Amino acid sequence: MEINRRRLAASAIVALSVSAITFVGSGAASASASAPRSSSVSASVSVASDASAASIAQFALPAPTGRYAVGEDVLHLTDTSRLDPWNPSAGYRQLTVSMFYPARQGTGRPAPYMSAGEAQNFVALRVPPGFGITADAVEALQTHAFAGASAAHGKFPLIVLSPGLENPRATLTSVATDLASRGYVVALVGHPYEDSGEQLADGSIAPCLWCNQNGADPASDEQLVASRGVDVKFVVDQLTRDHVWDLSHLIDKHSIGMAGHSAGGAAAAAAMEADPRIKAGVNLDGTFLPAVPAGALGDRAFMVFGKQSDHVEGDAPYLDPTWGATWADLTGYKRWFAVSGEAHASFTDIAALAEEAGMPVPGQTLDGFRSIQITRDYVAGFFDEILKGKPSSLTDGDSAAYPEVAEQP
Repeated sequence: MEINRRRLAASAIVALSVSAITFVGSGAASASASAPRSSSVSASVSVASDASAASIAQFALPAPTGRYAVGEDVLHLTDTSRLDPWNPSAGYRQLTVSMFYPARQGTGRPAPYMSAGEAQNFVALRVPPGFGITADAVEALQTHAFAGASAAHGKFPLIVLSPGLENPRATLTSVATDLASRGYVVALVGHPYEDSGEQLADGSIAPCLWCNQNGADPASDEQLVASRGVDVKFVVDQLTRDHVWDLSHLIDKHSIGMAGHSAGGAAAAAAMEADPRIKAGVNLDGTFLPAVPAGALGDRAFMVFGKQSDHVEGDAPYLDPTWGATWADLTGYKRWFAVSGEAHASFTDIAALAEEAGMPVPGQTLDGFRSIQITRDYVAGFFDEILKGKPSSLTDGDSAAYPEVAEQP
């Protein structure tokens, strides 16, 4: 499954020198749990120390582009209907979810990029030494989101985001904050035991049981994607039916979309197949595993958005034939775009982190911030069109503003 594994795993910073699949979890690290906001399943993210902030003044994610400020909460949700599929001895499936929402300007306090424990594991497993990226720097990275911020008035579509295999949820923060600033509630889902480490409700860090399996785990990539679909359906239920979040009233439960990177992109299609409430999906550079049956998504909208070298037939090498096969079986509104000059990690925050650290990413010739701008504008334009009924010139075809992006086929 060489192609499948590489396309499911997010090519993080460590992919500069070794395959992401060579990395293993280092065991559960612990970190202090965040203080509760007002319910047992909702907690506000902690604030980075002044010392940490000073150590990483040169690192910041690109600012959101919408009219709203961005608030952030962290939820710890437990699905009591099933044991954790990768670590049954841990008990019921636990999920860590970052909620980003349209907020009032000037409220709240700066939210860290990750908790201290998450940052330690991320640096240990995903960042090569020698580029000045420390755990303190990652924790204090400027996200442009504010913990405990006062919510804006109104109801907003819900977008669920799912990261690539082996990368924590935080690596899609740039996309999440931008969508929230444009008038979306965003649920950025961490899938424990599938990445460098998500902090659980008790403050422990779930190690990566999927890293460097070397055939020891019989679970298949298809099972992982299917499990993520179940995770997403549970999160949507919790937010729209059980109202576990203090700000659930912000969500327009009749207007839901999902996007994901790599394995998360495959999960977007799987989640739509399992949950008809999800009206639109986006796959960012991920292999479709399992294959989407013809007509399974009905007339719902889907966009595939990836790097040119993998997803343009005739390009050398053409590495992911699942896109062409899936495209033929999508029967609803669909769009396919390929971006030149990008690597697999270009659709995530890693593009910006590598740019600021002076770290080359093999295959990426575009500026890292330009890469993130392209991803954010196309994802937002697609969801604006489908979930808000606002025409987007970007989804009409090739754009003079983005010559790197070519419509396919």
